[in-house]
Amino acid sequence: MVLRSDGITRKWKTVEVMRLQAKGIKQICDNRVARHEYFILERYEAGISLQGNEVKSIRQGYVNLKDAWCDITNGELFIKGMHISPYEKDGLFRTDPMRVRKLLMHSREIDRMFGKVKQDGLTLIPLSLYFKNSRVKVEVGLCKGKKLYNKRQTAANRDASRQIQRAIKDKNAF
Repeated sequence: MVLRSDGITRKWKTVEVMRLQAKGIKQICDNRVARHEYFILERYEAGISLQGNEVKSIRQGYVNLKDAWCDITNGELFIKGMHISPYEKDGLFRTDPMRVRKLLMHSREIDRMFGKVKQDGLTLIPLSLYFKNSRVKVEVGLCKGKKLYNKRQTAANRDASRQIQRAIKDKNAF
């Protein structure tokens, strides 16, 4: 609860959501599997080339990034494996839900990513999909795969931090 200057008390959203809304960003989809399976070394923002019915379907939230990855072909960046369900109210014009879509970035950035992917054996994974000022954007991560022991260590660290937070909360409750 926050007391405003005009004396009205209201319940507010989290600070992160407010910050994103102030920038004109609305989160559509998040790839949680990527955060579990990969170390994210760098993040890039890219536009995406879509058709009208795909945008309508994305606005309704019918998109899945779980098995998606990015590929660089002839100096252009493409996203593969992203599933956008067909728009229900669209009559005749249906697109393939799994079609390859082009990502829009500067060629310098694509060349830089291509060098890191080929030299260091990294991979490009879409991390999230969001609206930014009414345009659909994709956050692409330059990632390195985790080994099984890394995943276990990450889970152990997360559990330990949760237990510490619970202990602090219980101690402050009295």
